[in-house]
Amino acid sequence: MENKPKTIYCGGGKKQNETWFKVTINPDKIQDYIQEYNGSKFVKLNINIKSEPDQFGKDVSISVDTWNPNNAQSSNRQEESAEENTNSKAESTNDDDDLPF
Repeated sequence: MENKPKTIYCGGGKKQNETWFKVTINPDKIQDYIQEYNGSKFVKLNINIKSEPDQFGKDVSISVDTWNPNNAQSSNRQEESAEENTNSKAESTNDDDDLPF
């Protein structure tokens, strides 16, 4: 059985309409997960819509995205991806976006 990593909840909020969420994030809970890439700092988050509001009326949940491609759990996916890449050459694109995700 896989050992699922603990979810790190860092905030929540309310869905205002289909395209607008009003949320609050606790910076103390995310500071250990700040990453740096090309001189910019960022935090990867998961934002989920709850099926029912909680006792405070919040229907948006925010947690830290702790997925890491170096984890053993992803090794099978990486092997499959590497195999596909050797079978077909991927064309490189010139993206201005320099974030690693």
